[in-house]
Amino acid sequence: MSKKIRYITETAVLLALLVALQAVTKPLGQLVTGSCVNAVLAVAALFTGLGGGLTIALISPVCAFLLGIAPNFVTVLPIMLGNAIYVTLLYVIAGREGKRFWRQPVAVAVAAGAKFALLYLLVVKVICGVASGALLGKKLGDIVVLAPPMLNMLPTTFAWPQLFTALIGGAAALLLVPVLRKALHRN
Repeated sequence: MSKKIRYITETAVLLALLVALQAVTKPLGQLVTGSCVNAVLAVAALFTGLGGGLTIALISPVCAFLLGIAPNFVTVLPIMLGNAIYVTLLYVIAGREGKRFWRQPVAVAVAAGAKFALLYLLVVKVICGVASGALLGKKLGDIVVLAPPMLNMLPTTFAWPQLFTALIGGAAALLLVPVLRKALHRN
């Protein structure tokens, strides 16, 4: 099988797995669903490479919105950016082949921290700030309309749980990738 076909197939299978996990784990809450999503994102970055990881990182938030998992369409772009940062930092720091073991946990910690910080700033501080009219005045708040329950829920959803799910998912991926490489005879 050519490398290009293998790459496309692996990316497609991981995207399908991510969408299935989102649908199946939705009733189990953010900790389980988010951890599963981050695990697939991390596996994609470390196993298929940056291209596959970014593809899944950008498509999965749209799927989450369509499945009713993403809380609001206004959060899809920040989630895309957070996922892209997560995947990129994992790939760059850990390296695709992951030969240097010490770099992998560092990559997970840095990528999780960066994703958390980006989502917290974009969603909690900017989107919620604009929607509540607290940031940049009342006029701009009229553009981003979020119901009060949503304004109360977003800061909780896009705060510390994002860090924990990214760390859990990254740790799971560090356990899964060597098994996948061995099973598929890829060193």
